[in-house]
Amino acid sequence: MEIRIIWPAGQLTAQLDDTPTSRALLDALPIESSANTWGEEVYFDTRLTPVLENSARQVVDPGTVAFWTDGDALALPYGPTPISRGDECRLASPCNVLGRVDGDPRVLATVRSGDPIRVEAT
Repeated sequence: MEIRIIWPAGQLTAQLDDTPTSRALLDALPIESSANTWGEEVYFDTRLTPVLENSARQVVDPGTVAFWTDGDALALPYGPTPISRGDECRLASPCNVLGRVDGDPRVLATVRSGDPIRVEAT
């Protein structure tokens, strides 16, 4: 399952695993929102309200596609956040892991808070 995420300065694709949250996200596409940044993480509201899955994690690899159930948001970390220890990607709280971005996740550094952001199926 592949998605495309588009913002004014760039875009990327991501591969999603077959999880309940991934399926809910795909069913809701396309989604348009406004980007937020938190350290080296981009997140944005999806208006979806999935439950926290048993495999949820707070520390993930750069480029992980995660769903923050506390904020109904897709979370895309590409480096440390304000609560990281060292270089880890530590999310605000445990998140459902949906998949991984293709290529270098540091392209997300071009997203600015307030940028329009769109997620669509490929």
